[in-house]
This record gives sequence, structure tokens and C-alpha cells, in this order.
Amino acid sequence: MATLKVPECIPSPEEDSHHLKKAFQGFGTNEASIIEILAHRNGAQRKLIREAYAAVHGEDLLKDLEKELSGDFLRAVLLWTLDPAERDAQLANEATKILSANNLVIMEIGCTRSSYELFKAREAYHARFKKSLEEDVAFHTTGDFRKLLVPLVSAFRYEGDEVNMMLAKAEAKILHDKISEKAYFDDEIIRILTTRSKAQLNATLNQYNDHFGSAIFKDLKGEADNECVNFLRATIKCLTCPEKYYEKTLRLAIKRLGTDENALTRVVVTQAEVNMQRIKEEYHKRNSVTLDHAIAGDTSGDYEKVLLALIGHE
Repeated sequence: MATLKVPECIPSPEEDSHHLKKAFQGFGTNEASIIEILAHRNGAQRKLIREAYAAVHGEDLLKDLEKELSGDFLRAVLLWTLDPAERDAQLANEATKILSANNLVIMEIGCTRSSYELFKAREAYHARFKKSLEEDVAFHTTGDFRKLLVPLVSAFRYEGDEVNMMLAKAEAKILHDKISEKAYFDDEIIRILTTRSKAQLNATLNQYNDHFGSAIFKDLKGEADNECVNFLRATIKCLTCPEKYYEKTLRLAIKRLGTDENALTRVVVTQAEVNMQRIKEEYHKRNSVTLDHAIAGDTSGDYEKVLLALIGHE
């Protein structure tokens, strides 16, 4: 469930674009006006604002934002203003660069987007970077990471709720057998994780737990020092319990020595229109403090204000 709060009556895209242009003019930028507009418009509305801004003012809204804003606030506003597919393409491209390499970002995109959303992200990647997401992921990753990530970002899963229980039982046994053999990246494990629907995967993991007496996460936890196995655990968590995966990502970003603003920004801007309410509930349950309170205590200024607006802070 989304946390984005859009007013019942909103101005036209032309009016919004006029107010944004006005916020850039004069002595000093009116950051409050930028937050009031952009942090309270959904993806379709933000796209219309960008189009109206270009038509009315003959300029690119994103470039004007880059001129007027800076730091973490700029990154949050820019990522939020992008179309979701454009945003995923940018995040994925950054994640394949040497200095900003992050396999978790690529995994999140492959695991938490719908089949159509992932398809649109691949299209956006083609259009912007003149090559495929799959080829960049394959080129910039190695070993077991490549073996899992390339099919993850290439997937087009069935999105329905139908489940085959016989298949779930059979594939639970396959997963258990391979994990018992410590064949963590066996082709069969990769096939199941990267092709089955989310509903089918959840049914399989329920069968795993029922028939073998422990959750798959617990069986994988015995390899806590193995970076690849930890990544596999995170992938399964992200596929089947995204709110728990993102709660942990936020917890680590906020509680570490020095906030991980990139992770904090990424989770908030990508989930505010999707699943942030459930993530907030999970965060509160796990940490006995609200996410709003945690963000307010760990960030400041306009960056804090835009994050709080996106997570629906009253």
C-alpha cells in the first residue's frame, strides 16, 4: 500500500509547472514549494508536469532541478520526479558502474517489480543507454552473482494467484535437496527462483517449511560468512517478503555509523507509491519506533522534509 498523499483537488500540470518555475526564480530557491508540488503528485501527474514544463517554459525540469538543488535533497527529488521505468534504468546503470557497483540494487529491481514494470525498465534502459540491461548486468558481474542476476532481470513472470500445489511440493524438495548438498547456485534453484510466479514461490516455501521442519532462510543462515549465500537469502526474502527485506535495508541504512543516504533514498522513492505502508508497519514492529521518527532523527533540512512527505508523515 502506498504512502504518497495526493490532494483531492490538484492544479493543472501547467499551473504546477508555473509554480515550479517561480520557485527557481528570484534570490534563493523555494524548496518548500518544490516539495509541496512534486512530493504530492503521483507518477502520471509528475510526467504531465514535466511535459507541461517543457512546453510552457522550453526547458527541462530535471535540468533546472539540478541547477537549483544539491546533495541528498537533489538526488531524492530527481529520482522521485523520474518516470518509474526511467528511475529503475538509472539505478540499475549506476549499480553496474565500478565506483557505485551494487548487486543488491539490481536484485531489488528484478525481484520487486511486476513483469510489466521490469519490461518497461528494460525498454527505458535500451532507450537511454543504447544497450540492454541484461548485457550490462552480465558484463559487470561474475560467478554466482551473474548466474542469478541475469535471469532475474530478464524474467517475465506470471502475475496471477493460481498455484500448483503438486509442483510446490516437488520444487520444495528440489530446493531442500540442493541446499542440503550445499549446491546453492544449482541450475534448478536458479530456474525456480527466476521463473516461478511470486504466488507459486510462496507456496513452495510454505511446503518447504511444512515438510522439512525449518524455513529456507534458516537453512541458508548456516553459511553466514558466505557472501554469495547471503545474497541468495536476500533474493528469496525480496521475492517473497519484500516488506521485510526493505525494513532491514532501511534499518541498516539508518542505524549504521553514518547514514547510508543512497539506500534510504532508494527505498523511499521506489516504494512510496507501492508498498511503503507495509514497510512502515514492519519497521515499527521490528524496531519499536516509527520510520517517521527514525528518519527525522537521522536526517535534516529539506532532505528530511521530502522523505517524510513521501512516506506520508502527517
